[in-house]
Amino acid sequence: MAVLENMQVFVRVVELGSFSAAGRHLRLSPAVVSHRIQQLENHVGARLLNRTTRQLQMTEEGEVFFEECREVLRAVERAESSIAAAGGAPRGHLRVTAPVGFGRRVVAPLVPAFRARFPHVEVRLGLTDRMVDLLQDGVDVAIRMAVLQDSSLTVRKIADCPRILCAAPSYLAAQGTPAAPEDLLRHHCLMLRFPGSQQFQWTLNGPDGRVKLAVSGAMDSDDGDVLTRWALDGFGIVMKPVWEIAAHLRTGALHQILPDHLPEPVTLAALYPHRRFLAAKVRAFTDFVAEHGGAALADAPVSGAAFSRA
Repeated sequence: MAVLENMQVFVRVVELGSFSAAGRHLRLSPAVVSHRIQQLENHVGARLLNRTTRQLQMTEEGEVFFEECREVLRAVERAESSIAAAGGAPRGHLRVTAPVGFGRRVVAPLVPAFRARFPHVEVRLGLTDRMVDLLQDGVDVAIRMAVLQDSSLTVRKIADCPRILCAAPSYLAAQGTPAAPEDLLRHHCLMLRFPGSQQFQWTLNGPDGRVKLAVSGAMDSDDGDVLTRWALDGFGIVMKPVWEIAAHLRTGALHQILPDHLPEPVTLAALYPHRRFLAAKVRAFTDFVAEHGGAALADAPVSGAAFSRA
């Protein structure tokens, strides 16, 4: 077992490019990662990595061993999946990423219940509104709420999530209520911004078709909850999934604007790297989120916005 674990460490070091990055993923200190690599090199009787203060490079022996290690780890995963399919319990470490808002409100509360059902699976949950590279960051499954693009990843749709534009009454009283999509160009729009973000323009669907607007504003953030807080405090107009701000709409803290021009809905989905044999732990978790997570979005629709589960 120690050799297999050291192989996993070696593969993760090579894939992520450093001891520290591999340590963060595996929850090990760089010193422990270094020790594991040294153990593996002693076991095989060859140097696998050349290390300097600035660079990490595989040796010729390391390149050959790396490919063999990956095949061994794939074989173990296939074996575990076949056992689980025959009635065995899912087990192992599961690294999950989810958007901040949905992760805090829905995914995080589901994790203890998931662990109660599958006690042999250890869940490592990371919350970010950024688009995570599953392969580069070693993520097993990503829960995403986005307008999904073509991808090499396997996508399991959970639900369609309508979005609306809204603002606080104080903002609308001070700045006026937009009567047409083009009016947004003169307003303070609060946008989710990060590398790869799709909110550099807003796309609205209305009676006369689709309108794309290069909106702008003096405040943006890479955290969706921050945008909601700013909107509640009267700093601008925000685009939000209905489920996320339904309570604020009911209390009147936020008002929907342009109800006849709805933004494109986003899709709640589970994404994971394509594999011939899906790991039992990944299948169990995506089944669990699909079973329980979609229900959390089924708030009363607002002004024609519809909620649809897959």
